[in-house]
Amino acid sequence: MRVDMFFPFAVLLIGALGVNAARAQTEQERRWCEGEDAATVAQRIEGCSSIIKAGSDKGEKLAEAFNDRGVAYRLKGEPDRAIQDYSQAIKLNGKFAAAYINRGVAYDRKGDYDHAISDYDQAIKLKPTAEAHFNRGSAFLGKNQYDHAIDDFNQALKLKPGLGAALDNRCWARAVVGILRPALADCNEALRRMPGNAATRETRGFIYLKMTLFDAAVSDFDAALQIDPKLAFALYGRGLAKLKNEDPTGEIDLERAKALQADIAEEYQRYGIASAR
Repeated sequence: MRVDMFFPFAVLLIGALGVNAARAQTEQERRWCEGEDAATVAQRIEGCSSIIKAGSDKGEKLAEAFNDRGVAYRLKGEPDRAIQDYSQAIKLNGKFAAAYINRGVAYDRKGDYDHAISDYDQAIKLKPTAEAHFNRGSAFLGKNQYDHAIDDFNQALKLKPGLGAALDNRCWARAVVGILRPALADCNEALRRMPGNAATRETRGFIYLKMTLFDAAVSDFDAALQIDPKLAFALYGRGLAKLKNEDPTGEIDLERAKALQADIAEEYQRYGIASAR
């Protein structure tokens, strides 16, 4: 199930040929609305809008159309319009768990974690899924509520063992609160499943830094920076690890990291690691 649908579609009663042409157009627009036929975002919005405007779909079917259109608006980068469509879908079908999740994602992208969590709560009441728990855990991360986040990632992994993204996020949450060996196990398993994930390399480097395993930390930060050379977190962490190893080139890393993110030193302090100086 996607998110929201839309409506324009004028039925032209111009004999039998005209009716058939209108029906064919409607079927194409429905496929666009549902994201079929490699539809662009604009086509998805057009297709959903046609269906909604036609007025032939009612109740749950109409809710699905609004939900699908919401998805398209979110992909277009218009979260407020997406939220409006998700809300209409929920109004039409109060048991539409996917619409609650989708609206939660839209709120999440806006940084409105409280509304996001409220929507994920409702989705979980209606239909507990690994995705809903994962999303709520991620929103708790946004609020720095790491214990709640870990609980949700635990639930997500019970429902879908081996979910790489949940392992990755639980690794980070555990690392921040200092549950280091379980965090390391999570990162190792996440990397086994997603070997090219720079964020997991960063997190594992951070764990090694906290464990004072500075060579291992440098190695992981190196790997993350090979994927993305502009990761301020990895640069700063590598700089700290190098300085702990009495490698003066760590100063260069620290300065490069601060040029990318002015408050990176303060971020590390919030996570329990002070400057090397």
